Formats: sequence, structure tokens, C-alpha cells
Amino acid sequence: MTAIDIAELPVAEKLMLMEKLWDALSAQAASAAVPTWHQEVLVQRLQRLDSGAEAAAPWAQARERIRTQTKAT
Repeated sequence: MTAIDIAELPVAEKLMLMEKLWDALSAQAASAAVPTWHQEVLVQRLQRLDSGAEAAAPWAQARERIRTQTKAT
């Protein structure tokens, strides 16, 4: 698959491809180095979640919302 092939895919298929890429990368996460600045951002976001300043939805619910939004376009 080339960049041109990907550009021609419908949005829903691009999102599905992105999910598959994310799953593949997540499987290798232990071997990937996380930059310090990224760790700091994650700590800040977790603090906001823990304090209730940031709302979050379960992944299944968020994924369904995204899929619904992309079907409408």
C-alpha cells in the first residue's frame, strides 16, 4: 500500500487502518523509548483526570462515537 492508495481510502477505512497500526505499535511499546517531554505531558493529563478537571470516556464508547461521526460524513 502506498501513500497515494491511503489518500484515496474513505475516512472510515483510514480510521480502521490507523487502529490496526496503533495495535501493532502498542504491541511493541515496551521496546520504544518515550521522550521525557512526553512523560511529563502524560503525568499532567493523569493528574487532571484524577482531580476531575478532565473528563474521559471508555475507549469502546469513544470509538463508537468516532465511527458514528465518520459515517455521517
